[in-house]
Amino acid sequence: MGKKMGCAWMVVLCLLLSACGGGEAEAQNADELALAIRTEYLAMEGCTARMEITADYGERVYGFTLDLSYTREGETTLTVVAPEEVAGVTARLSGEAAYLEYDGVSLETGPLDESGLSPVGAIPVLLRGAREGFIAESALETVGEQECLRMTCRDPEAPPGEGMELSLWFDAATHGLVRGEILSDGFRVIDCVFTDFVLTPPQE
Repeated sequence: MGKKMGCAWMVVLCLLLSACGGGEAEAQNADELALAIRTEYLAMEGCTARMEITADYGERVYGFTLDLSYTREGETTLTVVAPEEVAGVTARLSGEAAYLEYDGVSLETGPLDESGLSPVGAIPVLLRGAREGFIAESALETVGEQECLRMTCRDPEAPPGEGMELSLWFDAATHGLVRGEILSDGFRVIDCVFTDFVLTPPQE
């Protein structure tokens, strides 16, 4: 009986040690993948995607559908798919502007937080986070049926839950953006779902 119990404890101990080793290996793989993705986004010439953006103002929530065309050395253009009243309009995004302008008409919903962040201005914030945000956390996760890398970026000097924090999900195989969130003081103000994301590699 004593020998059987001793063997059982050895098996449990081995399983625990194996589990710990697996967790460390997974974390290392996530960190390596995060650095590889960062390198690709720093070098990319541009990207295209469709985005479903939800902006939460607390008392009201807005939804937008935009087609994105980003060029590193050029301009960022956004084609509005929804709301319906401005669907089909292509606009130029200047820097981190909080509105779209076309033919003297503007689409604006106002800032989401004290920094002046807006739903449209969130797009360059997400892309900049992918390229150069401080990576506080990285982990492999399953989103739907996709294996993804989750990258969390925030100010290294600020504790979690304070200031602006980004969470980005990348397809682990293609490295395309799948989803992005922006939190302001722990409250999610932007939720962006990407589809048909295509990254343009650097010219050789």
